[in-house]
Amino acid sequence: MRPGHVTAASIAAIAGVLLVAVPAGAVGGGGTNSGTHGGKHGKNVYASATYSTIKVRQVSGPAGGKRGSLASVDVSWKPPACWYEPVFTGQELKDFVNANDGDGDVGIHESWFGKGLWTDHYRDGKPENNFDDTNSTAEGYKNWNIGKDGYFWRSVAPDESDPDSWDCGKIMFWQDANVVPKVAHAPTPKMLAEYAYNKVQVPDTEIEVKPTAKSTVNLPTWVWLDKGKFKEIKVRAELPRTNLWAETTAKPVALHLDPGTQDATTYPASGDCKINDDGSIGTPYKTGDAKQTPPCGITYLHATNGTPYHLKASITWQVSWEGTGGAKGDLPDGTFDTTQDMNVQEIQAVNR
Repeated sequence: MRPGHVTAASIAAIAGVLLVAVPAGAVGGGGTNSGTHGGKHGKNVYASATYSTIKVRQVSGPAGGKRGSLASVDVSWKPPACWYEPVFTGQELKDFVNANDGDGDVGIHESWFGKGLWTDHYRDGKPENNFDDTNSTAEGYKNWNIGKDGYFWRSVAPDESDPDSWDCGKIMFWQDANVVPKVAHAPTPKMLAEYAYNKVQVPDTEIEVKPTAKSTVNLPTWVWLDKGKFKEIKVRAELPRTNLWAETTAKPVALHLDPGTQDATTYPASGDCKINDDGSIGTPYKTGDAKQTPPCGITYLHATNGTPYHLKASITWQVSWEGTGGAKGDLPDGTFDTTQDMNVQEIQAVNR
């Protein structure tokens, strides 16, 4: 092993422990997209492979107020663990090595400390091994490829502790401009859509109920949400220095009520209340409706006697995407839920 060449595998061999990632010291503050270390200060570029340059913004839908991220209904689904993206021109790589003394990540689980490693491979043309790749050699470059039109691409993993992040094991490599490299885990519109999935922020599920203080055994509790609050939300993800983009759209399709006890009847029986075309759910309670069956609601069959039921309201969001070149598809539905206490009294009285 050459001086300054540090990989997770080498540390594990020395310490006799499980593989651990060894990220480089980053330049500047935290990266806004990754939520982990990495950063940018002045004209320096990121040293950390946990930072992604993907730009994400909400382009339509409600904003502000209390919001949260979707939870996929498919528990086996998760966003991409790693991919490759452009990070340096030849001149930028040279400037980075000179300014940062060559300390940085050359891949997700491989860091190079000291200029020698960088200049040997990217300036003087010496080959190197691709970490994680079997029998793979990365040919060297001359003079950082300065003067050529293109970028050095590096692997990215927002969570380097994810075991699947080891799938992107090539060290930083060159790709001509306007071309996406033909390697496993190269970015695609679908990958960007999946990345944006976790960036979708949906409104809190604050349902209206009547009666508001206490429900009454065997009398319906009406549940509704005002119109206009639950509309589709569209988030756009773009990968700079490529023409790749995707828009991920989350559309609310149903409210599911879980009364918090088996001693209850839900309306509809499935507990799934349809979202109307105007974004409302159910029908607001009016005086005189106390004994009517609500389109969305609950009848509790037993009193709480001091311990409230926990009513959970979950909005289901249908997620689809479209992107570069007309690509499109669907992603797993997502849910977002909140829980509120429901006290139920024994006295039967008409709500007014």
